[in-house]
Amino acid sequence: MLPSSNITDVASPKTAAKSTPNPDNWQIKLLFDGACPLCVREVNFLKRQDRDRGLVKFVDIAADDYEPADNAGIDFATAMGRIHGILADGTVVANVEVFRRIYDILGIGWIYAVTKLPLVGWLADAIYGIWADYRLLLTGRGSLQTVMAERAARLAAQDCGDRCNV
Repeated sequence: MLPSSNITDVASPKTAAKSTPNPDNWQIKLLFDGACPLCVREVNFLKRQDRDRGLVKFVDIAADDYEPADNAGIDFATAMGRIHGILADGTVVANVEVFRRIYDILGIGWIYAVTKLPLVGWLADAIYGIWADYRLLLTGRGSLQTVMAERAARLAAQDCGDRCNV
């Protein structure tokens, strides 16, 4: 058995540049629900496809520090209702168009290419709309109102901090 070593691999500058995403390089910002298991699965897939290029900036709207002001003014309730993306020029896209844009940016646009056809696109948007309306219930999280009330209570408790323990 070889003795263990405390030496860790250090990336060369060339390797480090490839493995560190450039935060200013993003072409689309994806607002996703980090508390949704299916959403997280999709985000993990997209992160692998991005291969640390930083083309997609991922923003977890379920995080307590989510700020609408940093995300084209899209509030929590709106973001929870439908998936949104923000292009680098500030243009907001929603619904299946977000997936079309991200997949194109990542070089795998062929996956959603068929949804660019008018009838297929309309059908994909309709199916996504139904999914979006019921996704919280289908993932065992209750209604949007329930999720919003839980968030408000959690944020109020955090804001209260030590003052409430007096």
